[in-house]
Amino acid sequence: MPEVKEIEILIIGGGPAGLSAAAAAADLGASVLVLERDGKPGGQLVKQTHKFFGSKKQYAGDRGYQIGNLLIDRCQNNPKVEVWTDTTALGIYEDGVVTAEGQGKHLKIKPQKTIVATGASEKMIAFPNNDMPGIYGAGAVQTLMNVHGIVPGQRVLMIGAGNIGLIVSYQLMQAGVEVAAIIEAAPAIGGYLVHASKIRRAGVPILTSHTIREAYGQESVEGAIICRLDEQWQPIPGTEQDLKVDVICLAVGLSPLTELCFQAECQMKYVPELSGHVPLRSESLETTRPGLYVAGDVSGVEEASSAMVEGRLAGISAAYSLGYGNEAAAKLQAEALAELSELRSGPAGQKTVQGIKKLMDKEEAAC
Repeated sequence: MPEVKEIEILIIGGGPAGLSAAAAAADLGASVLVLERDGKPGGQLVKQTHKFFGSKKQYAGDRGYQIGNLLIDRCQNNPKVEVWTDTTALGIYEDGVVTAEGQGKHLKIKPQKTIVATGASEKMIAFPNNDMPGIYGAGAVQTLMNVHGIVPGQRVLMIGAGNIGLIVSYQLMQAGVEVAAIIEAAPAIGGYLVHASKIRRAGVPILTSHTIREAYGQESVEGAIICRLDEQWQPIPGTEQDLKVDVICLAVGLSPLTELCFQAECQMKYVPELSGHVPLRSESLETTRPGLYVAGDVSGVEEASSAMVEGRLAGISAAYSLGYGNEAAAKLQAEALAELSELRSGPAGQKTVQGIKKLMDKEEAAC
């Protein structure tokens, strides 16, 4: 039988939310263990080379990988934080034990509180030949280029004009890859106009109300047929275009990675505005399973800035529930909630605000 590791707060996921939670909880005096399935913590921040917006509190002006390094340093320099890399959480059980696999061993952990910060996975879309070599998710392309220094191809069709699609398109161009076009099924660009403007100034067309009909090629992608959509989102015959590309990159959204929340029997609810099934939780981010908190994209897909603030709030809340911080913790909770409200106050945050309102609506039945 493997030895059981006892810890005050266990955090599953070492991305922006998980690292922020760890630092916040440890600063209040709690002992923290972070499980990270990759070889290095940081999550999506590791491969983000663009500068962040917002305020200094959300690291405005710093690039994603720089923010990741700052959060890693904060945790590494705090004796209250332990980080296990190359370790994957397997399950959260009725007796409070969490199992994991790491370094070829089966591990058992008994935390007093648990924070799930597992992030999100990329969505795919269906079209003929969507399994051909040369078709990637945008996150995979970022990892290839910004972590491993490998370009995916020579000429790319980007599907999706949200922030991820726009940012990765610009990073492809910076790496010397031609972007043939960005297509977006919606009638308007979903990302920030500052990102779209950079793309357009470089001569790349952004085609709204367009979709992909099919990919084609012999052994890998050689091209794609795209077409225009009508107001009912149906293809308009005769509007097809043939784009010669060797890469098709999908930036069509993310889905919260909530398998552990389902397995832990948290009460869940499908909320489209939050990108899928998410756990019901209190203002302090505690789920319907007492002592289990969520933070970041697992609680509803947003920007990394919001994930870091949610992580901080979950870390403070978990530590406060163990008796750390007292009045100081209550004040920090209020500050984090105010910061989240401010982040979500603009047009880009309205979808999240609507989603949270639906989530909290007692009238609607949960799944």
